[in-house]
Amino acid sequence: MTQQPFQNRLIKEKSPYLLQHAHNPVDWYPWGEEAFERAKSEDKPIFLSIGYATCHWCHVMA
Repeated sequence: MTQQPFQNRLIKEKSPYLLQHAHNPVDWYPWGEEAFERAKSEDKPIFLSIGYATCHWCHVMA
């Protein structure tokens, strides 16, 4: 019996960058009201991750 890998909320996103992090063991939220409401209700700051995803050779040339 194989165990499914961990998935967070980013698995439903279209962004290649966000999808790269969809199996991270972090309870990530995509940018939106759900994230803001949870942060407010728990009196916690928003941790914002900004990045991009591209092909292998684009990373090599960067």
